[in-house]
Amino acid sequence: MNGEPEQSLGIGYEAMKVRTLYMILQTDRPMQEDATKLRGYIGNRFAGYPLLHHHAETPLLTYPRVQYKVLEGTPAILGIEEGATILKEISDEITELALHARTYQVTRKVMYEQTVEIGATRRPVQYRFLSPWLALNSRNYEEFRSIDDWSEKKQFLNAILIGNILSLAKGLGIVIDRRLYTHSRLDAMRTRYKGIGMTGFSGEFRINVCLPDYIGIGKGVSQGFGTLYRVSSSDTAG
Repeated sequence: MNGEPEQSLGIGYEAMKVRTLYMILQTDRPMQEDATKLRGYIGNRFAGYPLLHHHAETPLLTYPRVQYKVLEGTPAILGIEEGATILKEISDEITELALHARTYQVTRKVMYEQTVEIGATRRPVQYRFLSPWLALNSRNYEEFRSIDDWSEKKQFLNAILIGNILSLAKGLGIVIDRRLYTHSRLDAMRTRYKGIGMTGFSGEFRINVCLPDYIGIGKGVSQGFGTLYRVSSSDTAG
């Protein structure tokens, strides 16, 4: 796991402040299941909170306020705005994680509650994917496959990356009215989403947007895909 999420970069234009809570669940042994199983357990255990088992994940319509992660065997949950409030309310009741054949005892909970900024920045910020980014859907997958030159593929992915971030902002009611530009170093990889094999991407990118650590972009963000972590900022996009 990486360290404590950092607070606002303070390097951008006026940005919208967003309240987040990142809760790490330390268990008696590394978790072998994925974030989908974690989401299923928490959603069923606390069925009275619809945000915990949110099913509408179309980025243009909404953006999940609760996102489940399993990073290097450690389960964690990110709550955004009202999602942060709910996580705080239920935190004391999360004492174990009964995931199908295995039950994990929660030995400790570490929570980072903070107010962060989301918005365009004057200088690019570098991020790393901690989990596969699901950039492609049934509509654009064939178009991506038809591109032979990798530099053109990367431009195609960069456009999707910008679109994903604009969709994230829109889903949170944030307007980004400045031109975004990005440079990336991405590698294709095979992964599974809802039991189906898919192409995902790992790597890093720089973009002139400030985002909270551990937030997700692309498809399947509530189930841990596309999780970001800020690496550094730079004076130029390079």
